[in-house]
Amino acid sequence: MGGFFGTISKEKCVADLFYGTDYNSHLGTRRGGMATYSKEEGFFRSIHSLENTYFRTKFEDELSKFKGNAGIGVISDTDAQPLLMNSHLGRFAIVTIAKINNLEDIANKLLAENMHLSEFSSGRINPTELVALLIIRGKDFVDGIENVFREVKGSCSILLLTEDGIIAARDSWGRTPIVLGRKDGAYAVSSETTAFTNLDYEIEKYIGPGEIVRFYSDRVEVLREPNKEMQICSFLWVYYGFPTSNYEDRNVEEVRFATGKAMGKTDDVEVDCVSGIPDSGVGMAIGYAAGHGVPYQRAISKYTPTWPRSFTPRDQEMRQLVAKMKLIANRSVLNGKRVLFCDDSIVRGTQLRDNTKILYDYGAKEVHMRIACPPLLYSCPFLNFTSSKGDMELLTRRTIEELEGDANKNLEKYATTDSPEYKKMVNTIAERLNLSSLKFSKLETLIEAIGLPKCKVCTHCFDGSSKHTL
Repeated sequence: MGGFFGTISKEKCVADLFYGTDYNSHLGTRRGGMATYSKEEGFFRSIHSLENTYFRTKFEDELSKFKGNAGIGVISDTDAQPLLMNSHLGRFAIVTIAKINNLEDIANKLLAENMHLSEFSSGRINPTELVALLIIRGKDFVDGIENVFREVKGSCSILLLTEDGIIAARDSWGRTPIVLGRKDGAYAVSSETTAFTNLDYEIEKYIGPGEIVRFYSDRVEVLREPNKEMQICSFLWVYYGFPTSNYEDRNVEEVRFATGKAMGKTDDVEVDCVSGIPDSGVGMAIGYAAGHGVPYQRAISKYTPTWPRSFTPRDQEMRQLVAKMKLIANRSVLNGKRVLFCDDSIVRGTQLRDNTKILYDYGAKEVHMRIACPPLLYSCPFLNFTSSKGDMELLTRRTIEELEGDANKNLEKYATTDSPEYKKMVNTIAERLNLSSLKFSKLETLIEAIGLPKCKVCTHCFDGSSKHTL
């Protein structure tokens, strides 16, 4: 998906920028970049690949090159960022968190207007450059960002480091978050509130859908008021988010705990202990243990010295190998026990199938699985969720195709909890994965745990809603 951080301070900003950006590292794996601005030396930018190492190791040795009291940084799962632009609006650096479904259409439109577009070495278009060109078509930055909101189908949140402050613009439907933080002598914005804690920022406000703000070291200006409607991604709480982060004032760990506790209270299965699949299944498992009245034990641990990150390589074969290598089962906890595991989701099911075999091999009598969200029936058209390219990569769709002969048949029925179709799909998946039992959270339970009205939360991947905003 990706995450970004920006700050302006009365003092040098490089330390806050470096650590603030790094605290977004769990959101992406491809590229990391930072840019700073000083009146004396102008803009300085650096971009590095993160596919074989980590953000800190790439940037530590060059921190002395970043000058000034204003800067932006990004962890990107797509293109190399930040980009530096020079235009009638002035010079600026730009980073985005975006999924642009009509990239080619916008590019062709701009080319027809005699605008220039560079390309990746692969021949693909740089989406952040495309957004920058849409912005410089405006009479000012706000007008330009409005162009982005009008033209982009998908989602796009933006940070602009200008010669006069930093401008933050949240996606018009609020699918990805931006939070404003403040401390004495500085303001910052971040995708993750986790970035604020150790840097001594306090949450000032959650920037609203489509809201545009410009901030300095001592003040914030609202350049565009937020939209009333919102469709923030529910998967922020289920999967993407770091446990200490808040989105719309709803804490990730508390939401995960609540989904687990609600399921634990109503579940009738008899088990000896509960365990979470690291990392994002742990909070749910602790909640389930509390709700079900059974002990929580770490039957699986993540080997954090060399696998600290939650995202994995894009190549499917390598991804499966990495998924196996970073999780280590505990034979002593498993042997002879009925163990219930909690996890965030089931996407392709490959990793879970392999893990289940290992658990039985290590002596587990029964392996039950509880999932924090409803079954994923639709690929996400709004965010770069994992590396899934389409609906047929989802285990649910392949199961429906097996049951119906058509992967698109009766989807509404399969999305309805406890319908005959739903039960048949879940039971078939449990059989395929060799699970003693399998249950998913109800959509109503997830929404209640998040604590926002359903109309403000995007649940498209579960029920196919939000199509009108494509």
